[in-house]
Parts: sequence; structure tokens; C-alpha cells
Amino acid sequence: MKKIFCTIFIFLCLHGFTQCKTYKLDNRGDTLNCIDNKDLKQGKWISKVDALRGEPGYQEIGFYKDNRKTGEWQTYSLIGDPISVEHYRWGFKDGSSVYYNLNGIIREESWKAIDPKNPYDTVDVPDLNTDTVYRRVVKVESSTIKQGTWKYYDPQTGRLIKTEEYVLNQLVDPTKKLNVTAQNSTDSTGIKKPIKLKPAEILQYEKKNEGKKKIKVRDGATGG
Repeated sequence: MKKIFCTIFIFLCLHGFTQCKTYKLDNRGDTLNCIDNKDLKQGKWISKVDALRGEPGYQEIGFYKDNRKTGEWQTYSLIGDPISVEHYRWGFKDGSSVYYNLNGIIREESWKAIDPKNPYDTVDVPDLNTDTVYRRVVKVESSTIKQGTWKYYDPQTGRLIKTEEYVLNQLVDPTKKLNVTAQNSTDSTGIKKPIKLKPAEILQYEKKNEGKKKIKVRDGATGG
């Protein structure tokens, strides 16, 4: 029985390794830096880039799927200090990306990756004169776009110094935001936090439809 178990174990190991044309093993015996028989990077990778011509070296850790970065990727200096934590989908930045210096976070970014097989996105556009919300399908030319909140911090003190909002790679114009007096709130550290203000067009739309139970949405569907 023991012999059969060993034979099965060896077969499974060999079968797993045959998926990788080249690979490395870490201290625990896990497979790293796999290149499959189609010359595509797969699974967990740890890559080291040495310092060159004044540029500091770094080490990055993350996962590949069919030669494209996917999921969380972490970057460190050669002495182990964090540089960034990024997220990927289809090989492009997607979701949050956070960057550091020795004092802490210096920038937070927000991205949206575009599926190369379907480079379109649907955007809801409210009609300010009716109760209808139109859904527009737009083609996105970039592989990844700025989408959401970006934050910038003082590299010395760590205080938040600037916030930007992006929609489909376009910076939201702060002059079109809420036209009322806004007060900044503070957290337990005494650092002011800017209030996120809505564009005037959205406020007008919400005010018009305040108290209404249902808003008709036109999505292009046909029939009853």
C-alpha cells in the first residue's frame, strides 16, 4: 500500500512539473517562476531587478496567468522596504494601487482594466428634464483607465494634500461640484478630510426625483 501511495505521489509531482518547461523551487518546495510549454509565464513569480545606472533595484512578487499579471503584485526595495502594492486584471492595472516611501503612503490610485475582448463600457446618463436614465455604451480606447478616487499625501508628514476624482479617464472638474458651503471633517489625528462633493448636475437630478419611488431606466431592451 505504501508503495502504491509513493507511486501516485511521484506521478502527481511529475505531472505538475511537466506543465512548466522551466521553473524554480522555494524553500518550501513550492513552484516559482514557471514558464509553460507555450513559453507563457504562469503562477507565482518573484523577480529581482538589480540597480543600474543610478536607478535603484527592486524585487516584485505576484502571479501571472498566460503571461499577464493578475491579482495583487507587491514591489519592495532590495533591502525589503515596500514600494508599491498594485492590482491587475488581464495584465493591466485594475482597482487600487498604493505607493510608499520610507515615511508611509505617498499616493493612492484607482484604475479600471478593460477586457481586451470587449473594450466597451456602459455609462448611466441621467436626463435632467425627464425621469429617464439613459445607458450609453462607449468604446474605451485604453487598456486601463483612471476610475475613482486618487489621493496624494505629503511625503514627509503623510498628510492628505490633494484628492482627485476620475470617471472613464477624465478628471472631474472641481468647479462643477456642489455649489454650497462645505466644511472639512477631522479624524482622531486632527488631519482634515475633504468631503466628497457631488457634481451640480447630479444634485439637480436627485432633487428633481426626490421622494419618487421609481425611476424609469431606458436600457435598450425591447418588448413588454
